[in-house]
Amino acid sequence: MRTHVVRRFAVTIAICFALASFAAAQVGLIQLSEDTFSNTSSQHATEVEPSAFTWGSTIVAGFQVARIFGGGGADIGFATSTDGGVHWTSGFLPGITVYQGNGLYQAASDASVAYDALHGVWLISTLPIGNATAVAVSRSTDGIHWSNPNFVTKTGGPDKNWIVCDNSPSSKFYGHCYSEWDSTSAGDFIQMSTSTDGGITWSPAVATQGQDFGIGGLPLVKPNGKVIVPILSFSGFVMAFSSTNGGQSWTKAVNVGQFINHAEAGGIRSAGLPSAAIDARGKVYVAWPDCRFRSSCSANDIVFSKSGSGTVWSVVKRVPIDPVTSTVDRFITGMGIEPGTSGTTAHVGLVYYYYPVSNCGNNCSLFAGFIQSSNGGGKWSPAQLLGGPMSLSWLPDTFSGRMVADYAAVGFGGGKAFPIFALAHAPTGSLFHEAIYTTATGLGAEGPELEQLSSSEGRPEPNAKSDHVLRPFVDNEIPQASQPPK
Repeated sequence: MRTHVVRRFAVTIAICFALASFAAAQVGLIQLSEDTFSNTSSQHATEVEPSAFTWGSTIVAGFQVARIFGGGGADIGFATSTDGGVHWTSGFLPGITVYQGNGLYQAASDASVAYDALHGVWLISTLPIGNATAVAVSRSTDGIHWSNPNFVTKTGGPDKNWIVCDNSPSSKFYGHCYSEWDSTSAGDFIQMSTSTDGGITWSPAVATQGQDFGIGGLPLVKPNGKVIVPILSFSGFVMAFSSTNGGQSWTKAVNVGQFINHAEAGGIRSAGLPSAAIDARGKVYVAWPDCRFRSSCSANDIVFSKSGSGTVWSVVKRVPIDPVTSTVDRFITGMGIEPGTSGTTAHVGLVYYYYPVSNCGNNCSLFAGFIQSSNGGGKWSPAQLLGGPMSLSWLPDTFSGRMVADYAAVGFGGGKAFPIFALAHAPTGSLFHEAIYTTATGLGAEGPELEQLSSSEGRPEPNAKSDHVLRPFVDNEIPQASQPPK
């Protein structure tokens, strides 16, 4: 395993890159990692789709490195801060792919990070690809030195895995960890598995009682041990299912909210996957891109719903980043809630990508932004620009479009949010320049907060209709050689 420490600096994006492309950014960023691989199957230097988890003063992020056109990357990278985002150490997970630590697989995808407090171990769930696709789990006691993977499953063509652990000492399932994925060989059939020994061994796969199908499930655990799993179904709804017996069985999925989504321009890869987080008292928040509040479904907002039970969900509301009359199209999001905050003081962070003009054809400019709320989504601070504009030609190509991410992440340190996301600038020759970044200092929920912009924004427009064709963004194919930029 190789690691390197990323030095902290607090300069503007324009200075960071010495490029005008990011001159408009208002916050200082640091690059968390770098693609140092040289395999011919990848598009170098690229890093995409981070997830992250915060426990105490430690933030751990995981992400794809060296994106391969046919699925996944040359390996999974990590970036870890043990002092609340002040300093970071990064490296690559060993033993998964043939390119790092004598692994057996040709690629790896879909990193998801969790912490198991009972066993004192960090876990990164991954999707090894190309040699009987699997769901695997790498373990670490410090978030920096990682084991070779243990395996959750090697059957069914798994995709879009996610992981969480029960960290409440008062729960009778304290120390249970839960892995979710969908089986593509069975039409995206939802599967769950449980570990009680810190991610070393895993139970046989269990389906929901409704024999449900979907993609992008996000298991979350309440303080009483109940597990709630929001997921995007192919029925036109964001849904959720749950378990109250430590993962022995899972309920039939119920509707969270209708999925009314606008297909983005420019050929960008955007699956419309939900993001989710849970507050300290066990209220679950689910957010997704949705066009119900826009005339003729012309652009997406980010909308959200909340639930304490996982069965009854609040009316869908939009995050008031822009007026509904704007041309901005927002999509690909990651949500986090600061540990220890809840209810009317829940500190919610939301990172996302957007086009300033939705109808941009083949000339789209991509930006990254961030917004947060200090009262559980009742009001929101003004949005902050993180980076851009980016040309889509600066992003690696995939079988489902140019890729910046399928999701992004938010960590927390010292009461402030650290959005963790991929940014790109212009390629140099055959090399891309896309990597994982966060802010040089955390972002506090400060400044005047914005009310919901109209009394109608908790109700869908009656004529809103999705123009997004739902389909699995399967990332478990055997990788192909990288394709030249279009």
